[in-house]
Amino acid sequence: MADPTEPARGSVEEEEEEKTERINDAELALKGINMLLNNGFKESDELFRAYRNYSPLMSFGASFVSFLNAMMTFEEEKMQLAFEDLKATEKLCESENTGVIETIKNKMRRNVDSQRSGVAAVDRLQRQIIIADCQVYLAVLSFIKQELSAYIKGGWILRKAWKVYNKCYSDITHLQEGCRRRATERQAMPSPSLSSCSDPSDHSRSSSPRPSQRLDSISPETLDRLKGSVSFGYGLFHLCISMVPPHLLKIVNLLGFPGDRLQGLSALTYASESKDMKAPLAILALLWYHTVVQPFFALDGTDTQTGLLEAKSILQQREAVYPNSSLFMFFKGRVQRLECQISSALTSFSDALELASDQREIQHVCLYEIGWCNMIELNYRESYKAFERLKDESRWSQCYYAYLTGVCQGASGDLEGAFAVFKDVQKLFKRKNNQIELFSMKKAEKLRIPGLSKELCVLSVIEILYLWKALVNCSTDKLHTMIRVLQGIDDASCAGLKHLLLGAISKCLHNTKDAIQYFHLAARDEVGLLSNSYVQPYSCYELGCVLLNSPESAGKGRMLLLQAKEDYAGYDFENRLHVRIHSALASLKAAAKA
Repeated sequence: MADPTEPARGSVEEEEEEKTERINDAELALKGINMLLNNGFKESDELFRAYRNYSPLMSFGASFVSFLNAMMTFEEEKMQLAFEDLKATEKLCESENTGVIETIKNKMRRNVDSQRSGVAAVDRLQRQIIIADCQVYLAVLSFIKQELSAYIKGGWILRKAWKVYNKCYSDITHLQEGCRRRATERQAMPSPSLSSCSDPSDHSRSSSPRPSQRLDSISPETLDRLKGSVSFGYGLFHLCISMVPPHLLKIVNLLGFPGDRLQGLSALTYASESKDMKAPLAILALLWYHTVVQPFFALDGTDTQTGLLEAKSILQQREAVYPNSSLFMFFKGRVQRLECQISSALTSFSDALELASDQREIQHVCLYEIGWCNMIELNYRESYKAFERLKDESRWSQCYYAYLTGVCQGASGDLEGAFAVFKDVQKLFKRKNNQIELFSMKKAEKLRIPGLSKELCVLSVIEILYLWKALVNCSTDKLHTMIRVLQGIDDASCAGLKHLLLGAISKCLHNTKDAIQYFHLAARDEVGLLSNSYVQPYSCYELGCVLLNSPESAGKGRMLLLQAKEDYAGYDFENRLHVRIHSALASLKAAAKA
């Protein structure tokens, strides 16, 4: 594979011929993505731009970098450029795309040379996968507009993409099976004339075998790379749909989308171990799932240890390949935070922040984690500094960051500053359909009172730690400090919330008896129902989870989970709780079958 520099001077024909001979676009595309992950964003962009017109794969690489740049900045002109780049790549791939199986049939009817037929089929498969990838990213760009028409358009595009992924995945799997079968046959009956995955006549099989089984001269290595290429999108679809709230899942399935989490993880693992350009992206997707999604939604029950071990293994295996990657350093920090090594996590996030000096959005993700680690340590002053910077710089959710800034600033003792920030939350509220912004605005409004106290701000910090499942990352000393603060608060309007938080902390400290008592008190609270509508359903869920741990009370625990699911509606973070209840019930069902 050549170095991505300008071709040597000479005639255009000679340059193009030399370029064609010396470039393996699959290897070059993988090199470009690896550059990207090692903080070489500019170098990666230049590489793909230089070879954009060389092949559909390099065109897609250039469009992907453009899309990533748009997602990291949210700037309108960059999103428009990404849209145009993706459409151009899609058009390039469609220009010679008449369908894989149809092309194979036509080639075979015309008795075209088997070598050329195989190469053409690989090209068609690659183009179709790229088209589906482009459609997914175009759908994401549509969703960002947050308009009803954009959601409908994006959903339709995703449906088309899924059909292509599913078809290509099936075709490539059949080709691989045929290739392996023929390899086994050659071992049983060696023949010097069979040196590739050619398909000799097989009269023992049906007289009309699948067209894909009649392909010649596609090497196992090429099929493995193609399988890795399609497995990234195929796996992500399965994984993301499996996390859709249960009450929406039936609708999503009716639209033709699947949702098998284990199949999704299996496909992403396959993609991550392939030699395709999306292998590094599959690695990041797996790290994201194991260190962010699984712990947050309590998938696989409450046990996150398996996912952490998987994430640590991935990081150790790839450390030499990505020594300067801010993203890999970020995920290292996530693992350390989940293992309650907060000091080490802060070091990793600070290192990632420094490595991402030219990547603003990655810096913001690191700042967010730095703010959270300091909240976990009850270091409120450092927390609000990180969140304040996010409030001023980030375009994602200034309303949410303002709320985090205010509660941490108030918890540090700066009540005047906190009061001023709570006023800003209302002004920064933009997305009425966003649960986090709605929650932030309502809470800030309640804290914008003359009698604002440091203790109420600390209560709000603990509430955030609970809702984002970060209490389990707090040390025993910090948890006891929280208990002392909560027990000192005597406000009837937040009594239910106080008892829910005391129950959650007691559960973290393995004080089951106290936890049950507090959850019972929280579930019975009626006074604070209007101000903290989520407290009762969450208390039922928490109490149910505790009771499930004992065989004697498991039946009552399951009943409480169902009660939390069916008896309450219209409260804050309802979808979030439904996903957790669904996961807990699924784990219970799986344990009963074992």
